[in-house]
Amino acid sequence: MESCYHVPIMLGEVLELLSPERGGVFVDGTLGGGGHSSGILSRLGSGGKLFGIDRDDEAIAAASARLSSFPAFTAVHGNFFDMARLLEPYGVTGADGILLDLGVSSHQLDDASRGFSYGADAKLDMRMDRTQQLSAYEVVNGYSERKLFEIIRDYGEERFAHRIASAIGKARESAPIESTTELADVIKRAIPAANRREGPHPAKRTFQAIRIEVNGELAGLEKAITNAARFLNPGGVIAVITFHSLEDRIVKNVFKTLQHPCVCPPSAPVCVCGRKQELEIITGKPVTACREELELNPRARSAKLRAAKHV
Repeated sequence: MESCYHVPIMLGEVLELLSPERGGVFVDGTLGGGGHSSGILSRLGSGGKLFGIDRDDEAIAAASARLSSFPAFTAVHGNFFDMARLLEPYGVTGADGILLDLGVSSHQLDDASRGFSYGADAKLDMRMDRTQQLSAYEVVNGYSERKLFEIIRDYGEERFAHRIASAIGKARESAPIESTTELADVIKRAIPAANRREGPHPAKRTFQAIRIEVNGELAGLEKAITNAARFLNPGGVIAVITFHSLEDRIVKNVFKTLQHPCVCPPSAPVCVCGRKQELEIITGKPVTACREELELNPRARSAKLRAAKHV
């Protein structure tokens, strides 16, 4: 099972920022196959603990097996959006390091049965947590064309969002769109031929948009990042890896707001709003993967890593 999961993105950079050798409580809020967690545990200081959170039951099982030799590790099924509530039963009220890798695991992409990929035929699904009701099938066949257009435009940043939404609406009139390849074909036909000749697969942005909608990846992300940052103990570090501009913008803005929270007008002689600095940004610019890593793992190409420390 371990080999099915992705090589952890920028592992060396993550470990340098989190410094798990300090000991304390660490949280991998997006456990996946346990790649990052394995690195953290291998350097975790004496008495330290690591809690790995994931929505995917397969990820929980795979990571638990992979990390079974580390007594400091505990797997927790759930969404890191609920971090404080999920860790309360373990007596955890704060963390010394938090990692959030917001990408989809390679296992989810490569396992055709999960319905994430436009490159393999499968039922439309895309659920990270397969206990939830909403799937890609409901989004594609149940949402209005207007709603589909907005999702594809906003979450996929797709210039042909209107054409694609209309094509989906027309295609499903005769019968529901059942599979990933059916949907990919509809999208491909909706995009002008001249725009299909170069660049990524024409369905890439739309599949991304639908996946984000199904899993609520952006809805509430700002609040979740804010809450995670506030869950840090003094001196604790939060590191977040994003894979597209919408996520990165949210993380960047949350960090900036918590570093400079004052809303008083610049002309005010003293601060009267009472808002105090909570974070200190420690990555002036987002960290990106080095050339050697990109050669070994092309999926790291769009990754950006930002980190901040609780003051």
